[in-house]
Amino acid sequence: MSNTDLEQKAAAANQQHQKLLATMGKQRIQDFLFHKVTLTFALTVLLMLGGIIVSLFIGAWPAFHEFGPGFITRVEWDPVNDQYGALIAIVGTLSTSIIALVIAFPVSFGIALFLTEICPSRLRRPLGTAVELLAGVPSIIYGMWGLFVFAPLFAEYGQPFMKATLGQLPVIGMLFQGPTMGIGIFTAGLILSVMIIPFIASVMRDVFEVVPAVLKESAYGLGCTRWEVVRKVVLPYTKTGVVGGVMLGLGRALGETMAVTFVIGNSHRLSWSLFAAGNSIASTLANEIAEASSTLHVSSLFALGLILFVITFIVLSAAKIMLMGMSRKEGAK
Repeated sequence: MSNTDLEQKAAAANQQHQKLLATMGKQRIQDFLFHKVTLTFALTVLLMLGGIIVSLFIGAWPAFHEFGPGFITRVEWDPVNDQYGALIAIVGTLSTSIIALVIAFPVSFGIALFLTEICPSRLRRPLGTAVELLAGVPSIIYGMWGLFVFAPLFAEYGQPFMKATLGQLPVIGMLFQGPTMGIGIFTAGLILSVMIIPFIASVMRDVFEVVPAVLKESAYGLGCTRWEVVRKVVLPYTKTGVVGGVMLGLGRALGETMAVTFVIGNSHRLSWSLFAAGNSIASTLANEIAEASSTLHVSSLFALGLILFVITFIVLSAAKIMLMGMSRKEGAK
């Protein structure tokens, strides 16, 4: 091989090396820019969250300065005399959300289990699509349906039956006493449960479907029943997604506004009866934010918004801590 050929090969190798270096440099610049852009997006979310918290705190400060921490436990809500308390709205928010979750969780679990384990293949897609479509129905439609269709039927048939049966039981009987008007805390919880069922069921169905088929087939091969497969294979494998779906539904229930406003009764009073009218934080904000005139009234509404934010944060944090505890127990085993 001549010196000329060697020089040409060396030149070609050097050229390829230079191109490789140029490509690697370009890729490093692209990676750097991509990292900074995504970091900016993430920080933007945190900044927006921090801005919301600061805005709520600034708006709520006059109310907390006037009433102190006792604002949270005050029952009185009197715009005429500029006296405000958050307890009624807090109790209404928690009551309706708990009722909705107690009803929605088993129903959603049954829907997801049926769609993934039992449903014939020809019906799986149509039924799954129907569940997803329900999740897209606007909340005001649920509220109108609840007020004009469900509430009259519930007042005529549902509440009298519950009052005659559950209302006669000791201890819990007081929860199902009172006037059967069709609207109130329990009705709001029922409407909320109908709203959050599609969200929880869709998430559960998706996470159930990612369970490897070999795990379930192995369990069936060992003689497990369908329920044993779900309880010992599917649920342990998907517990994080299941809890996430439940928290998604609970977050929707805590912050729901229009549907609750239609059927909760919008009454600033406390009662042991779930049939009685009440109020939630979201419904109070929706009803009064446009009519609030005094500085203290507006500040009290900001304080309710801040309290709702804190409640939601506590719920999500508790769910995260619960998942971490479950992970540690599995590691110990």
